[in-house]
Amino acid sequence: MGNPFEEKIAQLLSGECSELVVEKDDFFTFREAWLAHPERKKIIGEAHLGGKVIYRRQEDAVEN
Repeated sequence: MGNPFEEKIAQLLSGECSELVVEKDDFFTFREAWLAHPERKKIIGEAHLGGKVIYRRQEDAVEN
């Protein structure tokens, strides 16, 4: 089975969901899927206490 975050990242970028919450224990699994995604620069994360990160699609993402 593939990385469970691949579909969640696709949903975030398509606008199906507004944010993706990644807990500390899931970060490296998320990171693996994020690094492999061609549109990863359109995703920004906001770190919170305890290792939780909330990712959102950057609305005015620059294509680079």
